[in-house]
Amino acid sequence: MPDWIDIAIRAIIFAAVLFLITRLLGKKQISELNFFEYVSGITIGSIGAEISTGLERNIFHGIIAIGIFAVIPFVADFISLKSKRFRDFTEGKPTVFIKDGKIMEDNLKKERYTTDELLELLRKKNVFQVADVEFAVLEATGDLSVLLKKENQPLTAKDLNLTVPSIKEPQTIIMDGKILDEPLATIGRSRAWLHTELEKLGVTLENVFLGQVNSYGELTVDLYDDKLQVASPQERPLILSTLKKCQADLELFALGTESKEAKQMYRLNSEKLQEAIDKVTPILKA
Repeated sequence: MPDWIDIAIRAIIFAAVLFLITRLLGKKQISELNFFEYVSGITIGSIGAEISTGLERNIFHGIIAIGIFAVIPFVADFISLKSKRFRDFTEGKPTVFIKDGKIMEDNLKKERYTTDELLELLRKKNVFQVADVEFAVLEATGDLSVLLKKENQPLTAKDLNLTVPSIKEPQTIIMDGKILDEPLATIGRSRAWLHTELEKLGVTLENVFLGQVNSYGELTVDLYDDKLQVASPQERPLILSTLKKCQADLELFALGTESKEAKQMYRLNSEKLQEAIDKVTPILKA
């Protein structure tokens, strides 16, 4: 057998083995590596490359070595679940860099971080002034978690005592011009409903690159032809404008009638409708 064919076969075999092992190790092996996983990953790759091109080496010995190094992270993870001390040793512990608005210089030196590197990490969190930070900690993964001072935190609906609706994840029901029946069924819609909505937007299914339905049941689409403009959903703004018109009509009726009972009834219902409008405005406002 020619050497190039042997190398190609070995490479294919080890690519399949490495793929299976990576799938078994899980997503953590790809995203957040502790020391054991980092060393094992490098070693496994090196063994695979060496055995693939080293024709004088036994391919099965390489597979055994890869298997052993693949087991090490499993064992380390199992021990970590049982022992916090072992977990702290293998995965490391978070280090506080800023506390009560003060930079912890000793901790920076301990982790061998310069002031410039700290400022760079803060900028990645859209923080450009240390004085804005109440607390910052370097996680074991190398990411910096930042807590801004209360006066520098963005306002939330809770701060303003506003009631906002819960939002569910959008469902992708059209992809590459094809209807996806499973997510369509998840939101309780049919193909007939989808075609009706597409007709309202004035587009054809074949021209839709991506179509999604939000938590309000509204269809939004992205077209292959970027020059075409698609109107945004108008159902919610239309409902809000209709409610406001009804409330305004009730006030006009109250002003236009001479009957005290009718005037009181119109004003009372106008106030109730206004209260309802105030509650649903955050939901209906586009």
